[in-house]
Amino acid sequence: TYVGYEAFVHCAEEHKRYDECSDLLICAERSTTHSDFLETAFPSNNVIFGSSTEEVTKMLLNESCNVLTTDRSFIPAIPPLNKGVRDGSYILSKKLMTKEPHAIVTRNTDREFSDIINWVVQALFAGEERGLTKNSTLCQNYTDLALHDASELNFMNAVYCVGNYGELLDEFTIANDRGKNQINNGTGMLYATPFGNLNKETIVELSADSMLSKIRAAGTLNCGVIVPDSFVGNITGSDKLVGMSVDYCRALAAAILKGDSEDVEFTTFPETTNSSFIVLANRTVDVLVGGRVQRKYDFEGFHFSTPYYIGDESAKDDVSFYSMTTREDDELFSSFVNCIVLATIHAQENEIQREKSREMPLVSVFGRDLKWALRDAIAYSGSYDEIYSKNFDGGVSYFPGGAGSEGQMQNTESGMVVSKRGRNTLGNGGMFLSFPHLP
Repeated sequence: TYVGYEAFVHCAEEHKRYDECSDLLICAERSTTHSDFLETAFPSNNVIFGSSTEEVTKMLLNESCNVLTTDRSFIPAIPPLNKGVRDGSYILSKKLMTKEPHAIVTRNTDREFSDIINWVVQALFAGEERGLTKNSTLCQNYTDLALHDASELNFMNAVYCVGNYGELLDEFTIANDRGKNQINNGTGMLYATPFGNLNKETIVELSADSMLSKIRAAGTLNCGVIVPDSFVGNITGSDKLVGMSVDYCRALAAAILKGDSEDVEFTTFPETTNSSFIVLANRTVDVLVGGRVQRKYDFEGFHFSTPYYIGDESAKDDVSFYSMTTREDDELFSSFVNCIVLATIHAQENEIQREKSREMPLVSVFGRDLKWALRDAIAYSGSYDEIYSKNFDGGVSYFPGGAGSEGQMQNTESGMVVSKRGRNTLGNGGMFLSFPHLP
């Protein structure tokens, strides 16, 4: 975001450099996403770079520049900027220039620890959803940590001992402006984590025993599809959520098999049994689609991708998140599968439709033969909107979440449930909801 003198912040927002904006000079820390953006958005005589946040802050304070660009969340931690915004000396831009998601990073050599961290974060969201706050009387120490299986940890201790997501965030927001950092109330939640530079000069060579190599050698992707118990018919001719799940399998196949979306073996599993996860664990299938994110399976050696469909249940209830599921024992394959889901959302954000698939980034981090993976996936599926429209067509249909849940209304003529797209649009409000099954 931009912060600085009001007139020049507006100049920067509008990319105006003449008349009253002729003296616009924007400062930013060198070798950051902010400097990368400025180098393409403004001529060099309108930007100046410093080596650190402290240096560029001093530049603004001594008027070596009149606008500074930095991460919005950093401003409360920089006293001079925080004070200037609060007393009106500076203003904050209303427009966001770059995407800057922040996360906790762990090594992929200890998946259990990574899962624990993820569910601690989910607990913080759940606390705010349910109105639970820091409470020392409920903050309990374990008497014998060795007796606890990781999945049985009391993750809500994070809330009772430290506070919920909103309580933690309040310390780092200005004038209660949380932007997208709030609990979702039914608005769009689709968000593609920035890919960064996937096309490295040093190309990874896949080992012969990796999942990607095995699938390419076999020439077929084995995809398990979880369906409602009442499902009947031809799975490859289905629409709605089942059809959407099939399309994500085919997009994955296209990405791995040089654009071939047809060489997929489908196996269906009822949603009310655990047979699908047993078959995934014993390697009969390579990937599962159509399943909900569930904590118990996350700790049993499975990895859930970014969700591709989110239910319309109330935030206070267990919202359904549907994703692609893989085994955790091949981190590269799990990452690849996740990238395919993100690719469809990235295409939507950047208005890349099927016929423009060559605008998708090249990727070398999964091996020399998969540089076109994202292009091949989108050449089959198109953007998220194209997949969604193909399978739901904006018409009358049953969506997970049930009649009467948020984002749905009853069609009195047909007696069927008419569902809006709800959370399955690009993020335009609160972006956070906890995954279900927290105690």
